[in-house]
Amino acid sequence: MLIETAFSTRDVLAPHNFSCWREHIAQTYVPMDVEGNRTADTTVSQRVLALGAVQLWTMEHSPMTLRRTRKLIQQSDPELYHLSLNLRGTMGLARSDHETEYEPYDLVLHDTSQPHLIRATTSHGEDTILGTGLFIPRKLLPLPEKAIDSLIMQRLSGREGIGALLAQFLTQVTRDSGSYRPDDGPRLGVVAVDLLSALFAHALDAGDSLLPESHRQTLVLRIRAFIQANLHDPQLTPRTIAAVHNISTSYLHRLFQHEEETVAAWIRRQRLERACHDLAAPALHAAPIHTIAARWGFTHAADFTRAFRTAYGIPPRDYRNSAHAR
Repeated sequence: MLIETAFSTRDVLAPHNFSCWREHIAQTYVPMDVEGNRTADTTVSQRVLALGAVQLWTMEHSPMTLRRTRKLIQQSDPELYHLSLNLRGTMGLARSDHETEYEPYDLVLHDTSQPHLIRATTSHGEDTILGTGLFIPRKLLPLPEKAIDSLIMQRLSGREGIGALLAQFLTQVTRDSGSYRPDDGPRLGVVAVDLLSALFAHALDAGDSLLPESHRQTLVLRIRAFIQANLHDPQLTPRTIAAVHNISTSYLHRLFQHEEETVAAWIRRQRLERACHDLAAPALHAAPIHTIAARWGFTHAADFTRAFRTAYGIPPRDYRNSAHAR
């Protein structure tokens, strides 16, 4: 399974659970101060999954206010972007100039290097707030920092388009973390960065406002996000991808000349990696191999077996048997 760090106040008696949580978050690499009801029974359950340089977190907790001050930034400043996806309750994010509230399935970006306040409250008679999100090193995102900074505190939708794809990725990886291997973490981190960058590029509607190289990168990110969302489609070819993005097939190939793989090779690798995951998943042990292959766009079992053997050195059946034996 993925490398995970967990914290819970479940085994701490009130009112000590508040002070226990406060001490814990003050000692993390993004320390924050906690304001809340010290005498109440504070509930906090937090998980952090390591996706290479990216951290995927999820947290369910009582109403509280978290404050990141200049003093705490001086104490530890890992220079991260912090993306939050609100799943239940209401989250308010405040900086010195203004404050904005976010409802369930709103995505919000903030910067760990800037002072801010997060105010989480329940709604509709619920007892706890639920959320998930990412910590991403700023240097990992290929877009200009000034452009990304313009999105801080903006309301980004996690209900449609690339935002919905990112929200689905965050919740699914958290839910299925036990079915991945530790070495899957960095690969999932790359997917997270690609999806987030594509979301930002879409929100910026960059157009001519970016330098030519940045514009090329944003287009490649949009194309990668589209491919990841349509890997199941056997008609996903360079020609159809180019048509959807209103570019020629030759220009699509030129875009990927700057990447490590051609567009066709990247599609094939993405499909094979997802088939690998499914072959190793205990829940899919009874699923026929040709069904898993078709699920990821391989319409002919023989083509899938040949591509799998070329990529991994063994046929898919042997890979599945070895994975389940481990």
